[in-house]
Amino acid sequence: MDAIDDLKGQSITCIDVRKLTSITDYMVITTGRSNTHIKALADNIVKKVKEAKQDVAGVEGRMQSEWVLVDLGDVVIHIMLAPVRALYNLEELWNFDTPKETQKEQQLS
Repeated sequence: MDAIDDLKGQSITCIDVRKLTSITDYMVITTGRSNTHIKALADNIVKKVKEAKQDVAGVEGRMQSEWVLVDLGDVVIHIMLAPVRALYNLEELWNFDTPKETQKEQQLS
């Protein structure tokens, strides 16, 4: 997460999805201010991971840079523009801890 923090990724969320899928263990979601910022965040993550002698399984969406996915195997990082993040709302999609009604009540209070 330091690679995201270094370049001021916004609203960083980490979701433990180990009980929900075998594809990955954690999803990290962050917001970038612009397409250029999103590219820079993705590039910085890839750079830091490689410096740590770890593998990057893939990077998707870098061309348009509205939503870039960096696949590190056990961790998948989603870097999104705010409107894209709001539209797909991955936090709610992958959160099965509390019923939807309770989540909405918590957001209103």
